[in-house]
Amino acid sequence: QVQLVESGGGLVQPGGSLRLSCAASASIFRLSTAGWYRQAPGKERELVARITIGSSTNVADSVKGRFTISRDNAKNTVYLQMNSLKPEDTAFYYCNLAAVIGSNVYWGQGTQVTVSS
Repeated sequence: QVQLVESGGGLVQPGGSLRLSCAASASIFRLSTAGWYRQAPGKERELVARITIGSSTNVADSVKGRFTISRDNAKNTVYLQMNSLKPEDTAFYYCNLAAVIGSNVYWGQGTQVTVSS
């Protein structure tokens, strides 16, 4: 069973920055597309950013130019650098792995990000 452990969430003022990390417990990470999703109260979970095994990325329009996703396969870790944070970025952020072979999908437990003055 693959475990994903997120860290880096917290409370930040508007305009501030946070860096989320998600460490996977197994090397399946290297054969998986990694992504970050978020869910705000009363809203559906949405894709924030995704990075393939070849490090191609796609980022939601709402965070483009402010958020950057990256991965370190040596550490089985995916990162989400969040800059110029806005109150509307407040949500629970979840890490996701989708294996490129087969249909296995894994989710982390989530980490809260709150943007408020």
